Amino acid sequence: MADACSAGIDTGFAALDFGQMIVLGLVQGVSELLPISSTAHMRVVPAVLGWPDPGSAFSALMQLAALTAVVTYFRRDVREIATGSWRGLTRRETGGPEFRLAVGIILATVPIVLAGVLLAPLLNACNSPLRSLWVIGASSITMALLLAATEWFARHKRTAGQATLRDFILIGVAQAGALIPGVSRSGSTLTAALGLGFKRAEAARLSFLIGLPAIALAGLKEAAELARAGIDAHAVSLLAVGLFAGSLASFAAIWGLMRFLERMSSWPFVVYRACMGILLLAGVATGWLH
Repeated sequence: MADACSAGIDTGFAALDFGQMIVLGLVQGVSELLPISSTAHMRVVPAVLGWPDPGSAFSALMQLAALTAVVTYFRRDVREIATGSWRGLTRRETGGPEFRLAVGIILATVPIVLAGVLLAPLLNACNSPLRSLWVIGASSITMALLLAATEWFARHKRTAGQATLRDFILIGVAQAGALIPGVSRSGSTLTAALGLGFKRAEAARLSFLIGLPAIALAGLKEAAELARAGIDAHAVSLLAVGLFAGSLASFAAIWGLMRFLERMSSWPFVVYRACMGILLLAGVATGWLH
């Protein structure tokens, strides 16, 4: 596929080779579920290495790798939510914790769905201005400051079982901000949950569970659009390799983050995001990055 745009979809990944796809799949898998922004890394890593930008379609589709990892890691939670919700509906018993959690997850998904529909022409456009390094750098610094504020001012004492519908709505609004490259879906929801006073590991658990519908919808929507665009067999095989590498990396990222936040604070992510944002803005300003 010579043209990086197919039916208006940014398909820059088709210009990569299998080795590059494995590297980017691993980077995407880790950064998708850590609060450091996968979109930022999908722009920065290729830019630093002199590779083509894999494009927004690749970033969106690779969320299926994150979906696989989250469902696998939280399979017990997912099963309990599904069975508890079904039982609540069939027996008209809607007061159970599983049913309440399911309703909360649905409410938290509404803002990002609405925002995604409204911004789709801009987000998925080839050479979208939202994927500029200026935007990503500024977003990274902004999120670093917000995450730092939650560590300074919030009291991390609440558990996921204490979450109210108001909490889910607020976290959902924060999740919608992740449509801006550099914000990070996991970073925005984790920051919101920490700001609402949840324990760090509990905030991460809420972040992952709340993100399941959004991740699934984004990945499946992009898969359907790529199918309609008629990408060739080579591009499909590249995506398959990337998805496999991303799934393994995403599972490792969840496992590591949950254990890290049980013992440590989120300050390392604050420092990392701030440094990345500053380096990006400096790189663009000096002409080192394009």
